[in-house]
Amino acid sequence: MDLSDCSNEYEKLVVRMNMPRVVIDNGVCPNSTVVKIDSARSPGILLESVQLLTDMNLWIRKAYISSDGKWNMDVFHVSDLNGNKLTDENLIRYIEKSIETSHYTKSEGYTGLTALELTGTDRVGLLSGVFAVLADLSCDVVEAKAWTHNGRIALMIYVKDRNSGTPLDGDSDRVQRMEGQLRNLLKADDGYKNDTRTCVSYGGNTHMERRLHQRMFMDRDYEKKFDYETSPIVSVQNLPKRGYSVVNLQCKDRLKLLFDVVCTLTDMAYIVFHAAIRTVGETAFLEFYVRHSDGNPVNSEPERQRLIKCLQAAIERRTVKGVRLELCTADRPGLLAEVTRILRENGSNIARAEISTKDGIAKNVFYVTDANGNLIDPEIIESIREKIGINDLSVKEQFPISCREKVEKEQQQEPQNHQGHNGGGTVLVSLGSLVMRNLYQLGMIKSYF
Repeated sequence: MDLSDCSNEYEKLVVRMNMPRVVIDNGVCPNSTVVKIDSARSPGILLESVQLLTDMNLWIRKAYISSDGKWNMDVFHVSDLNGNKLTDENLIRYIEKSIETSHYTKSEGYTGLTALELTGTDRVGLLSGVFAVLADLSCDVVEAKAWTHNGRIALMIYVKDRNSGTPLDGDSDRVQRMEGQLRNLLKADDGYKNDTRTCVSYGGNTHMERRLHQRMFMDRDYEKKFDYETSPIVSVQNLPKRGYSVVNLQCKDRLKLLFDVVCTLTDMAYIVFHAAIRTVGETAFLEFYVRHSDGNPVNSEPERQRLIKCLQAAIERRTVKGVRLELCTADRPGLLAEVTRILRENGSNIARAEISTKDGIAKNVFYVTDANGNLIDPEIIESIREKIGINDLSVKEQFPISCREKVEKEQQQEPQNHQGHNGGGTVLVSLGSLVMRNLYQLGMIKSYF
């Protein structure tokens, strides 16, 4: 065996030694499945684990996260959308196999498609205009997601040529026309300094929701004023003796909440060393011990305020607004343009959208409000359904009722000992934190201060 062979075998051994180890246990908690992950510490490894769990629509209701030395030890309590444990053995094996891959990357089947990334000023009927442009240029939308926040909109759209089913990279003239029309459509004379951005790329495995967070962050949607009566409560304080910044958050619990927070911390170059997440009823309490990638805690008041605003924005971007409408029907050319036009003509604004087409079936979700951001009159909803198709368009609940009932039942069985919120509406940071005590008792850190 020559030297190069020895080197390759050594590299394989190092990879095998550092691969995450996963234990999934259904016997620890009465109403949730416990996923324990031990892994070598590496940039983004926590986000990859959280991303995998949330991509499968698993609800992370409790978690303990610790990075001791060069090793991560994370514990997640998860359930399905109905609040049940995971009993599907195929799903459990898939989770184990996926996490144990050295670097998890979600392959969303975007090879052979053209990706469009758009940001601009939100207004009623904007999505209708975007999909009309794409339909006129013979582009079929395969998958798309749109978020709105603070008067801004971010879209990520995957398209293909309607006739050939191929990406648009061979038709530069059409791509230029498309970019020009979309850029003009997204422009608004409102004085916003970062008014419009468009980007076209081909293929890739970009995670759509993380990319939407990044687009909104680059668009500085966090700069506008928040409604502090309804905004998530966020505090950032330093522990000088330990060299950490302690980030506390309190808000209404929802699906993918932990992903949104960890994604933002990661993109802002903060490293999570320890954390605890807990839900009490419908309220989530999250506490993170972080340092910047340069090894320092938050070291200035402007940086602290910026971190607070960015985390509030990250949570609010996905907050459900309005009525959830689900469209399931056979796909056809111009379907999205037609449906969104009907919504626009009835004075409906699309606050968030999730578009998917597979095997000739379009499955689309729209969260709609009236032009002022308020709930739509039920009669208008029924009128929209009649025009689109009563059997094709349905009105759905925001969350399954059974899940909420299971959460409340479990919380009644657990001690109500969380002390992260006082009557004045602020989040308290205790220097001898409950987070660190729990991690020490679980054997996830070697010392407890």
